Amino acid sequence: MVKYEFLPHTADAEFRAYGRTLEEAFGNAALALASLMWDWDKIRHRTVRPVRVEGRDKEQLLVNFLGEVLFLLEAESFLVGDVEELRIRPRNGGFGLEARFLGDLVSGDAGYDLHGGVKAVTYSDMRIVEGTEVTLQVVVDV
Repeated sequence: MVKYEFLPHTADAEFRAYGRTLEEAFGNAALALASLMWDWDKIRHRTVRPVRVEGRDKEQLLVNFLGEVLFLLEAESFLVGDVEELRIRPRNGGFGLEARFLGDLVSGDAGYDLHGGVKAVTYSDMRIVEGTEVTLQVVVDV
């Protein structure tokens, strides 16, 4: 199964992430977002960052979750290389998500190449389609 694909967009970046479950699609969305800035599959898994976010609905949960990828890059110079143990549960009238990001820190000796920037995750044209497979559509401000 394809993890994600990029769609044509006039000014920003737009992608669809896929999964057999909502959790798998969320994890693949994080990798799609990372791929706009670095090659996530080349990141060594030296460090683990636990992630916990909540949202009043699945759309807000997705924005908050993807926002953690951006936050960890800015605050800790952390590059996501994979997502594991991602769980989404109903919580406080909305949804909660817990996961672990595997990755590494940007440093002079790591040899990682950053090739882009993402300013924010948006709600513009966002779609979450759940059926026999799950499709997430996301637009990010680059």
